[in-house]
Amino acid sequence: MTTTAVTFDVNVFVGAVVHGHDDFHSWPSPPPVRGNLAANAVGIVNDAHEFALWVSPHILQNVVAVLTDTEDGYGWEYDEAKEYAEILVETADASGGGVVDPERSITDCPDFEDNRILECALASDSLLIVTNDVDLTMMSPWRGIPIIEAKDLVNRADASRRGRRR
Repeated sequence: MTTTAVTFDVNVFVGAVVHGHDDFHSWPSPPPVRGNLAANAVGIVNDAHEFALWVSPHILQNVVAVLTDTEDGYGWEYDEAKEYAEILVETADASGGGVVDPERSITDCPDFEDNRILECALASDSLLIVTNDVDLTMMSPWRGIPIIEAKDLVNRADASRRGRRR
């Protein structure tokens, strides 16, 4: 089976571990679809069936920064957040994706951080971007790359998997 290269936004990775009752040592993967859809999306790429996950050092650094921020973030201990980022790298590698370090050249979105997601997708030849950020989803398709929410990835993977079992 061929995998589709995909880039996830920081908000999906963070949402996977801070919303609901899932932890980053065991993600759910549909079917059935349940609870935390960001965790379901990470579970899907963790399965390494349909998608090859691509991340960048900037994305990983921001995941750690958001999780450890005590004012606006979630107040995680640095070591725990760093471990999570390392697991995301392992997940990307195991899925057939990996880590790319693109040059900062994209300015298509007014948000600096959103442009870093777009750069990762472009550098990795991703065919899909997954985010829960309306600024990015409103740009879909961006340079021919669909930008969808985590719930849409989960629902599509669930439907595809159910269809294959028939």
